[in-house]
Amino acid sequence: MTSTVSTRHLVDPETAPVLDAFEPFEFSLATLPAIREGLRLGQAGLPDPAELYPGVTRSEHAIPGFDGDPDVGVLLYKPAGRATPAPAMVWIHGGGYVIGKAADDDLACRRMAAETGAVVASVDYRLAPETPAPGPVHDCYAALRWVHENAGSLGVDTGRVAIGGASAGGGLAACLAILARDRGEYLVSFQLLVYPMLDDRTASTVDPGPYVGEFIWTPASNRFGWTSLLGHEPGGAEVSPYASAARVESVAGLPPTYICVGSLDLFAEEDIEYARRLVRAGVPTELHVYPGGFHGFNMAPTARITTAHFRDLIGALGRRFNG
Repeated sequence: MTSTVSTRHLVDPETAPVLDAFEPFEFSLATLPAIREGLRLGQAGLPDPAELYPGVTRSEHAIPGFDGDPDVGVLLYKPAGRATPAPAMVWIHGGGYVIGKAADDDLACRRMAAETGAVVASVDYRLAPETPAPGPVHDCYAALRWVHENAGSLGVDTGRVAIGGASAGGGLAACLAILARDRGEYLVSFQLLVYPMLDDRTASTVDPGPYVGEFIWTPASNRFGWTSLLGHEPGGAEVSPYASAARVESVAGLPPTYICVGSLDLFAEEDIEYARRLVRAGVPTELHVYPGGFHGFNMAPTARITTAHFRDLIGALGRRFNG
């Protein structure tokens, strides 16, 4: 299933230069190592986030994994002058479940810490296909547990521990919220889902629609990501909600939620549908759909749509943490 029309004319014009500079991914098991290496090399030469947010310190930690799993890497961000105990965010990076690392979101994590006063724990979860589900969400659960069980030394308020992520990270955050609800061990006060990857059926057994998914993250990329995570073709029966959050039978009892997505994003309809289910279940939910936004539109830092995105995101966090 692919887009049947060109949507370039619908793209927010201030974000269009991102598309001109972006080389589309051609995912396969053969190309995946080169894509990962290319992303690593592409980080060189970018502005140093530590210089932009000098009041935020970063430290590296190896924490115990979930029920005997390997240790999990966590990057911990602490803002200067924070109140103690402070709110906390367990942050999960994106990358279609197959690429990326915690350090890729260094700027976003520093910004969240600086502008909300929160301690941010960014999770270096294991990637698929080397580690299929439920390994990645178990790594994220280990980070949530670590923040709660070390709240005293971290200076964290266990009543204000949020989880969040972008793209696949948003999908993992949604799965983590379900897992935490079902296990009943650690409180999640809020989930922040930035264009989250929630439903393995999108572009496999469910047509995403003709006006989405043309740019950045395509139906072909989506099928590769989901196949890698699940260990089999997506869209079939018996897929766990701890892998694909949209498969959960009931969203009742999940934490207050923020969801945002661009109107041209492949995930637009699945994200809107998840928000609808949350609202219907009585979960306080804030939804933003940005017109002309493709997947990752906020890579255009000076675009007004990006400014609006960060204003809304930071504002929602600030209200939850400090309101």
